[in-house]
Amino acid sequence: MSIISERMKKIKPSATLELSQRANELKKSGKQILSLTAGEPDLPTPEWICKDAYKASISGETKYTSVGGTDAIKSSIIKKYQYNDDIGFKNILVSCGAKHSIFNALMSSLNDGDEVIIPAPYWVSYPAMVTLCGGIPKIVECTESNGFKLQPRDLQKAITKKTKWVIINTPNNPTGSVYSRQELVDIGKVVENTSCYIMSDEIYEHHTYDTNFTSFYQANPNLIKQTLTISGVSKAYAMTGWRIGYAVGPEDLVKSMEKLQSQSTSNASSISQAASVSALSGPQEFLQERCEIFKNRRNIIANGLNSIKGITCSIPDGAFYVYACVKGLIGKKTSEGKILLSDKDVSEYFLNKANVAAVPGIAFGLSPYIRFSYATKEDVIHSAIRQIDIATKELS
Repeated sequence: MSIISERMKKIKPSATLELSQRANELKKSGKQILSLTAGEPDLPTPEWICKDAYKASISGETKYTSVGGTDAIKSSIIKKYQYNDDIGFKNILVSCGAKHSIFNALMSSLNDGDEVIIPAPYWVSYPAMVTLCGGIPKIVECTESNGFKLQPRDLQKAITKKTKWVIINTPNNPTGSVYSRQELVDIGKVVENTSCYIMSDEIYEHHTYDTNFTSFYQANPNLIKQTLTISGVSKAYAMTGWRIGYAVGPEDLVKSMEKLQSQSTSNASSISQAASVSALSGPQEFLQERCEIFKNRRNIIANGLNSIKGITCSIPDGAFYVYACVKGLIGKKTSEGKILLSDKDVSEYFLNKANVAAVPGIAFGLSPYIRFSYATKEDVIHSAIRQIDIATKELS
């Protein structure tokens, strides 16, 4: 009898984390790898947030907190969503990162056989978590011609009596697409006459460049009882290691999620919660300054990739990824005689020949694309573009 459960045999490791680890291992072996894999800002956590965390630690905020989060952090979250008067302490759960919040929601709500509609390209963990929780991922392909965004007509076709959730991710990982207010309203109109719920993953909400961000809540206030918003401090405040995410939604669902958390991780780190209060309630002007940094990087990588024969790249409106089409490289032959048959082959070729690590589109449910993260320094991006260009010119 195997010690490993049957459900775990259905799950694959995170492709993004796996490739990041592989890139790090190659670096340790002496290879000069340029990694464009990780969804982690290279900028530091603001100093004043770190100082407030230190103050919290020496003042004794080192004990257990309420499972769902301190009153202080919940108050900060309520102020953030002040346009919705229906949000109170009972509608908020603070967890160990946004990923934890999503898992709590799925595990608390899915029965075996429930369907979850996931637009592709999708963040790699959505289908895996749905499967682990007994649900069935129902993938709806979203083409580049539609901005990689879910269309109401396609959503309407995908919904069945078994549909429990529809996941929306805006700004999107891996494409950087951002849904407009009207696009969210149109999706809401499809959902409002059903019994399914919307999970709106908005972790990249502060990373928008040529458009304004709209929360699903704002666009569809009539669907508050069918909406769970996911966010956190990881991306905007460069606090990935602090592990604080949160969910805002219907009281009965949040209560169930809190019960699950009480029997698994208990509360998120008390010091990290204090630091997050400082992040959410403190100065916000620096967010725009950092957005300008990422916007410039976006332009560099998108323009650079578009200058390479065989690669095309849409200019994303948000997050810090580009989802580049490598269709023009499929079928090409390497100097060793290997034919590139997929985006995975192209990605491996870039790693081995150009020393550039990036994630193939197959991991996100839509090929032939490659996701490049530009959450890194400009000189790294310039070098990566140059080395990819050289490598592609060697193909025949």
